[in-house]
Amino acid sequence: MSQSFLQYLIAKKVISQDDAVLIEKQYQKNQSPLDVVIVESGKLDDESLLKLKAEFYHLPAESLTKSVIPHEVLGLFPKEVITNYKIVPFAHEDDTVRVAMVNPENLKAREAVDFLARQKGWDTQFYVTTEEGFKRASEQHSGNLTTEVGEALEYTDKSKHAAPEKRQPKKDQELEEVVKSAPVSKMVNVILRHAVEGGASDIHIEPQDDESRVRYRIDGDLHATLVLPKYIHNSIVSRIKVLANLKLDETRKPQDGRIHLSINNKQIDFRVSTLPLTGTEKVVMRILDVTRGAPKLAELGFIGRNFDVIKRQIGQPNGMFLVTGPTGSGKSTTLFSALNMLNKEKVNIVTLEDPVEYYLPGANQSQVRAEVDYTFASGLRSILRQDPDIIMVGEIRDNETASLAVQAALTGHIVLSTLHTNDALGSIPRLLDMKVEQFLLSNTLNIVQAQRLVRKVCQDCKQEQKLSPDLVEKVKSVLGSIPDKALYKGVDKSKLVFYKGKGCPKCGDSGYKGRLSIAEVVENTRAMQDIIAKGFDQSLAEKELMTQGFISLLQDGVMKALLGLTTADEVIVATKE
Repeated sequence: MSQSFLQYLIAKKVISQDDAVLIEKQYQKNQSPLDVVIVESGKLDDESLLKLKAEFYHLPAESLTKSVIPHEVLGLFPKEVITNYKIVPFAHEDDTVRVAMVNPENLKAREAVDFLARQKGWDTQFYVTTEEGFKRASEQHSGNLTTEVGEALEYTDKSKHAAPEKRQPKKDQELEEVVKSAPVSKMVNVILRHAVEGGASDIHIEPQDDESRVRYRIDGDLHATLVLPKYIHNSIVSRIKVLANLKLDETRKPQDGRIHLSINNKQIDFRVSTLPLTGTEKVVMRILDVTRGAPKLAELGFIGRNFDVIKRQIGQPNGMFLVTGPTGSGKSTTLFSALNMLNKEKVNIVTLEDPVEYYLPGANQSQVRAEVDYTFASGLRSILRQDPDIIMVGEIRDNETASLAVQAALTGHIVLSTLHTNDALGSIPRLLDMKVEQFLLSNTLNIVQAQRLVRKVCQDCKQEQKLSPDLVEKVKSVLGSIPDKALYKGVDKSKLVFYKGKGCPKCGDSGYKGRLSIAEVVENTRAMQDIIAKGFDQSLAEKELMTQGFISLLQDGVMKALLGLTTADEVIVATKE
């Protein structure tokens, strides 16, 4: 493209042959977009360049440098398509979508746009734009959070220069006026929308010494995304309280509530929690896409022996399937993936959750409410009178819930639940400590799985990684303890090649995109049943695991790192090894 367009500029006498040679060399040397190199050469400004590109490609021009594109229009195409193909939808009228392209010669970009448009029943009209126009427009899509909030903040900035005693409304009436004001409402809406678009799981709005900080949790890590003036913090918190139906005048006690919004055609629930701090409050919001279905087990990262055992045991007519791990390790997601496998018209599935995180078509989903004494234990008693076939209890927290879950499994039900233990084997003594009878547990337990979440290597910028000698020795030791028959397909003990992400637009330059689970699975075989029934001897249980072909969390993680799914560092951190 560069040579043909440069020859066109020479023919139009815009640049000389020597200019073209210099521009071409600079283009090849810096790997910068041609538009940028031409403008930086001083031979053309962006407006003149756009006009010439339109003539060259016989397409109408669209500057985009000063356009404010509606978010619903930018949201017509996925962010990845816009970033990778350098295309921007900027108008949508009736059944026609207008799309600007930096490089109209990119046939793959045209095909991608046409394909997405046909799925929606739209016609496509292509326009040409410049690199600068694309940059300005894509900033709006990727959500220049600071810019959007800054625009809203301009309207309230007068408060910053007011007398100190007037900066922060003190009377309830004044506070209510600020809460209702458009700038604060816009700021809150922008913060919520960007969190959803960025794939965040949580939003933290927290006061600092002289500022208010907004952080998003993405792929398990918190990222500071926005800093606001301290004087606006209480107004932001109050606006969130209004949306969540919380008490505005209650700042001394924690409060919990919910906000339900439609964002980019998704039904999103924000589980809101406020915490009183010294002189102010902090807000944390968990983001739940209630219309999203749970992914399949294979999509979560289950492979090899672990996947085979789960698939085999989930088909049992009764018994307990337990998932253990710390908070935020993906236990609920795994349970719902299992429920998806069991979800058929002929069975009655009843769930008891806190909160309801996934929507399961055909299931009866209920949320516990401690304030009205509707707990996991009392709810489970009620569920047993609902003629269930399959029961999912969000968590076994106490002796009563544990006893009821075992009784339900013993009377012909499939029971799925979670526990908080460090490893899979540790769940058995934990249940015994909850006063569950040994012989009952041995006959009702089908499978126990422990898991952690690790970040996935971005497959678009994956490259080989060299590990330290100490880490290499550790990996060799872990691999040496795995029987050859238990190795995952593609893992070779003699070839220790690890990967990491270099960083690219698709992963936000982090090198990671998404998360997967590393897991260990204990199957309650006949031999394990005898061990549990006789009081559970830990050493005997560990010997039984060896005969099962048991794969530990660390072993599972190391093999997935060798397959290029995650990094060795992630595995070490997740397993505390």
